Amino acid sequence: MAKLVLVRHGESQWNLENRFTGWVDVPLSDRGREEARRAGGHIKDIKFDKAFTSALKRAQETLAIMMDEIGQKNLPVEKDQALNERHYGALQGLNKKETAAKYGDQQVHIWRRSYDVPPPADKTELNPDGRSESLKDTAARTLPYFNARIMPEVKAGKNILVAAHGNSLRSIVMDLDRLTKEQVLELNIATGAPILYEVDAAGKILGKKVL
Repeated sequence: MAKLVLVRHGESQWNLENRFTGWVDVPLSDRGREEARRAGGHIKDIKFDKAFTSALKRAQETLAIMMDEIGQKNLPVEKDQALNERHYGALQGLNKKETAAKYGDQQVHIWRRSYDVPPPADKTELNPDGRSESLKDTAARTLPYFNARIMPEVKAGKNILVAAHGNSLRSIVMDLDRLTKEQVLELNIATGAPILYEVDAAGKILGKKVL
């Protein structure tokens, strides 16, 4: 039986400022670094074989702090943008409260919490490619990578640590927990709170615990 631990990065500077972040590469806040240290403290008893993280520094910094905290600084790490946060399109960099005032609470709620409605994809300074993703779009890039690169390691009996983001991890948890499109809308993943899965060689989930 292997252990799979999923951790959303600690609070970022833009989490603190209540701004849509997406793919903008912002650092952790001081609180976020402390959350990462506490997260490491929750999993000190697990000997990991490998770690995975995104291409964004808030997840990478969280992972580095955790690895230091658990005394496994030399853990092999694979980084890939498939684990990046959902791309928030033209909303990236905007204050969430101000955005709600401009577009209306209901519309912003749809953009944030619906399964298949992406935010506006207009080109902006923080979104020069005019890109945006719904949760469905995020799952479409995250899950193939997870199933091809991460789950085979877990099925092989290895203990795996994944430091990523709220929506890339929501995609993974939706798949592992067999949640419906409606159920996943109510799923929130807290910063710096490890989710521990126990998995057998067939990939069956034997247990789950939020630490």
